Amino acid sequence: MQWEAVIGLEIHVQLATSSKMFSGAATAYGAAPNTQACDIDLGLPGVLPVINRRAVEMAVLLGLAIGAQIAPVSIFARKNYFYPDLPKGYQISQYEAPIVRHGTLEIAGADGEPKTIRILRAHLEEDAGKSVHDAFPGNSAIDLNRAGTPLLEVVTEPDMASAAEAVAYMRGLHTLVRYLGICDGNMQEGSFRCDANVSVRRAGDPKLGTRAEIKNLNSFRYVERAIEFEIERQIDVIESGGKVVQETRLYDSVKDETRSMRGKEDAHDYRYFPDPDLLPLTVTQADIDAARERLPELPAAKKSRFLSQYGLNEQDALALVQEREVAAYFEQVESIAPGDPKQIANWITGEVFGALNRAGLAFAQLPVPSAGLAALLGRIRDKTISGSMAKQVFEEMWETGDTPDAIIERRGFKQLTDDGAIAALVDEVIAASPEQVEQYRSGKDKVFGYFVGQVMKKSKGQANPQQLNEILKAKLGR
Repeated sequence: MQWEAVIGLEIHVQLATSSKMFSGAATAYGAAPNTQACDIDLGLPGVLPVINRRAVEMAVLLGLAIGAQIAPVSIFARKNYFYPDLPKGYQISQYEAPIVRHGTLEIAGADGEPKTIRILRAHLEEDAGKSVHDAFPGNSAIDLNRAGTPLLEVVTEPDMASAAEAVAYMRGLHTLVRYLGICDGNMQEGSFRCDANVSVRRAGDPKLGTRAEIKNLNSFRYVERAIEFEIERQIDVIESGGKVVQETRLYDSVKDETRSMRGKEDAHDYRYFPDPDLLPLTVTQADIDAARERLPELPAAKKSRFLSQYGLNEQDALALVQEREVAAYFEQVESIAPGDPKQIANWITGEVFGALNRAGLAFAQLPVPSAGLAALLGRIRDKTISGSMAKQVFEEMWETGDTPDAIIERRGFKQLTDDGAIAALVDEVIAASPEQVEQYRSGKDKVFGYFVGQVMKKSKGQANPQQLNEILKAKLGR
């Protein structure tokens, strides 16, 4: 029996505002518990919410970026449910009239071809507080710092057919919201988290199966693993003669499985009704036009430009546009040292990314300025130093902040580019290695690396690699 998965995602984007959705309380992460919650966040009697205009502007920006409709009038509603970390007994959200409707985001599908994911809606809402279960043995505590933090919940149609497609969409949206500057994208801090709705059906059956919702997935790997497990679980249930029940499930990353949390609620269970304390939210055409003027070049457009303008391959272009800061750094280096975009891309995706990963730093913390990298690549191009020398210089630039020229002079780096001098070293090595010469001439190409290594040793690593290879091949012959 052939099965196919049907997947839709609800992604909670924490908006990068300095104050909360309906109050003036701060939103900084990591503050002491309950130090960033005001009367409105606590749900005290007599207080009235006030809409954060900056959050509205951010929602409009995302709507424009995904080609969606921006509602001229949208309504805030009360979503009623009880939970200890929800002090009002309801969450202010949007239900029937969200601010953003019917957008799209393009991803690479399972076959590698472009696939369009339809976005049903994006609505503004406030976050709940946080229950803390490990601070006091035998008791639970409530931290309301997060209560009221502005969220934009982005809901897709069930257009994804695999865990890989779900992750591709999630990565695409993650890149987009960071480009727009509306979310820092920090998944460890909960700024970007996902609920996945998963069902299975027989291949070709137009009827949707019963779905389960997997809550609060905060890493790309967890999303992929949770969906893969849930697909297999549902198939096993059906093939064993059982029925999949509609429910909310949690993903246990230690056991790599999902488990039941509670029965899944439907919209009517929350008894939505318009919040009487908030007037309808109005977005004018002037508001939309102003937001459009602030739109940056978006990732897909930037990638296309990098492919055409710089002649990069798909992999390099994609790697460079994942973060707005990386793309800007690449273009800064290229503007200072034009002529070889591929070399610049290789260094950024290789040496720079590698050093950042080893140091556990974000790209914004890179200690080597674009002018420094441009100068270093210039010394490779003019054959002052070799690529291997340049890597040593880069490491010292990272540690000291010195310029490439200062390090090259201090370390005595100077590439040997005189053909006669290199040829003399090659002759010495060939004369001392008759056995290896015979092996190479009999067809053992791997021995060539031996000769390169010996000449490099004699030249103290300073022989130009390209010239060395050419001279060696000419002298060894076949």
